[in-house]
Amino acid sequence: MPAAPAPRIRAAVVGTGAIVSDSHLPALRVHADRVELIAAVDIDTDRLKTFCESAGPGVTGYTDLDAMLATERPDLVLIGTPPAFHREQTVAALRAGAWVLCEKPPCLSLQEYDEIMAAEGTESGPYAAIVFQHRFGSGAVHARELLAAGELGAPRVVHCQTTWHRDTAYYAVPWRGTWASEGGGPAMGHGIHQIDLMLDLLGDWEEVRAMAARLVHDVETEDVSVATVRFPGGALGTVVNSVHSPDEVSRIRIDCADATVELTHLYGHRNADWRYTPARAVASDHARIERWRTPANDVPSSHIAQIGELLDAMAQRRRPRASGLDGRTSLEFVAALYKSAFTGQPVHKGEIGPGDPYYSHLHGGHPQWAPKQFEARQSEPEQSEPKPEEAS
Repeated sequence: MPAAPAPRIRAAVVGTGAIVSDSHLPALRVHADRVELIAAVDIDTDRLKTFCESAGPGVTGYTDLDAMLATERPDLVLIGTPPAFHREQTVAALRAGAWVLCEKPPCLSLQEYDEIMAAEGTESGPYAAIVFQHRFGSGAVHARELLAAGELGAPRVVHCQTTWHRDTAYYAVPWRGTWASEGGGPAMGHGIHQIDLMLDLLGDWEEVRAMAARLVHDVETEDVSVATVRFPGGALGTVVNSVHSPDEVSRIRIDCADATVELTHLYGHRNADWRYTPARAVASDHARIERWRTPANDVPSSHIAQIGELLDAMAQRRRPRASGLDGRTSLEFVAALYKSAFTGQPVHKGEIGPGDPYYSHLHGGHPQWAPKQFEARQSEPEQSEPKPEEAS
């Protein structure tokens, strides 16, 4: 007698704005044989009603996260609210026994991230993963395997570029451009995707030196940053994040001893977006170059791909990628970028820990960059957080 199919994972979403409606919901539908959406949470009752109607029958709407967790007891919670709520909502879901997939950035500081890690299960979950979907496309998987195996030779020079354009209307959304709500500027909110992919391809980083500026927008955070990075193997790289670029592009280029691998895209990549250029010394080694060819199976980078991997991890009771220390690396890089930019000093991996002002706040309390009245607010009782709006 054939074995009975495994029961579907019961999922809930928190926040029903654009990122959940346009990315999470379609991804859940693709994996409908393994996961079912049972609940949604949003304080905006009209938006919640519209979402539940579009999501299909069987999705119950809630305006309170704790009530949903207590009533539905979901296996998986997908979070698409503004960053200020990620820590609190992720911890609540973990403590209720649910695994979590949370939109980037995972939270507002390394301290908050460590609090999330402390709420995870110790051996078989539940775990909290971050939406770093660019890791999961087939082109990225193939490139990472080639680099790890030394197929392209030792990495030497790296370029990581997120040069986008955002106008004043974009920053009119109240939670954008503030440390308390968004957690940072383009390095945190936009460039972290490419930074994460760069680190996933190359491994850990060693040292960061950076500059940041507010060139155009009237915001608390930076609107452009430039950093140099040193990797343990000696490779050097540049990381550029901007919202002032009419010609928008996301790019990673890695010059290795035997080849250059380059990815050029905007918000997502396919196999055709990856290019391999052999060094002259190996240009005639056709068998080796053929191994560089991206596999025919084209899996775009997407929420679909990452959620599929997360469901596999849940079934196997193992930690998913882009969680725990693996997910923390990119946030630590961004924290180091800000500390270096605001202090004018190089920052080394592992330097920012408890007691460092950049551990608890990515602006570090720097007078030029900290929110107004930061010092005064530190001595006041903690205020209730603003209401969540549509996620970025």
